[in-house]
Amino acid sequence: MAKEKIYDPFEGFKQFSEIWTGIMNIPTKRDIANVANLSIQSEGKIDNLEELIWKFQENIGSLNKENLELFQEMVKMVKQMQLEFKNTVHEVTELKKMKDDFDELRKALVDIKIIQVNLRDIREELEDIKESQNKMKHLDEQKTILSDLQEVKLGLSQLVEIKNEIASLKGLVGKESAKGKRIEKDLITTV
Repeated sequence: MAKEKIYDPFEGFKQFSEIWTGIMNIPTKRDIANVANLSIQSEGKIDNLEELIWKFQENIGSLNKENLELFQEMVKMVKQMQLEFKNTVHEVTELKKMKDDFDELRKALVDIKIIQVNLRDIREELEDIKESQNKMKHLDEQKTILSDLQEVKLGLSQLVEIKNEIASLKGLVGKESAKGKRIEKDLITTV
């Protein structure tokens, strides 16, 4: 069966009206249906866009809340970091003071070591001085002993001289006493 074209009187009218409306720039039923269809499609798209905008607004709101929370957390962290920085600065200044104190102590220890070395040298010098004084005392004692010995020698020599004089006097006295006895005898006999 072959399809046969049947003549439709409205079909020609439709074609004529479409040509005429095209020339006159008047919308046809099809144009209005297309516009209505486009309107319905655009309403659907607008509804979809509205839903997307609401979702976007909700997301933005939740993002804003998250951002606000994040910002508040950042502010807390910044404040905490500032506090820690202040503490760190304080600790650094304390460490600098401690370092300065340790440097002073180190210098003082070096000075003490120098003083100890000097004291040891002074002790050694004092011991040397004491030894030399002891030697001097020993020499002085020896000199004193020598001078005492010389005095004793001198005294002995004087004693020897005195002894000699006494002996010579005894000898004289003995001679004279013999003479005196004679004189005495003579005197006794004469009386």
